[in-house]
Amino acid sequence: MYFSSAAFARKIEKLATESWKPVNLAPAHAYLLLFVLDKPGVQPGEIAKELMLQPSTITRFVEKLEEKNLLTRTVIGKTTNVYATNIATELLPKLQACSAHFYSNYATILGIEASTTLVQSMNQVTDRL
Repeated sequence: MYFSSAAFARKIEKLATESWKPVNLAPAHAYLLLFVLDKPGVQPGEIAKELMLQPSTITRFVEKLEEKNLLTRTVIGKTTNVYATNIATELLPKLQACSAHFYSNYATILGIEASTTLVQSMNQVTDRL
């Protein structure tokens, strides 16, 4: 399982990276940005839970996207909220097109039903581990 999952991750990363090239973002950064565009003012902990990443990783990603002027953070007391900038909002159609391209690529290779089942199974197994 270890080697199979690692090989799968490398291959899917290659597909994802190619799909996200038009917006010059790493796939994880792009998905984080899409999530924030969908949920303005979201807190980093919720982003971490949604993307199944550590909070410290989310902090690094948000910082990187702030450097690109795509996200901003507001802090009120101990609460941090993350917002997309106008630049990110204008980028939304391209982000959606990249996401659709990625899905189309892997669904074409695996088949729609198989890819849907695979994602569901992987999420269930991840939750168990």
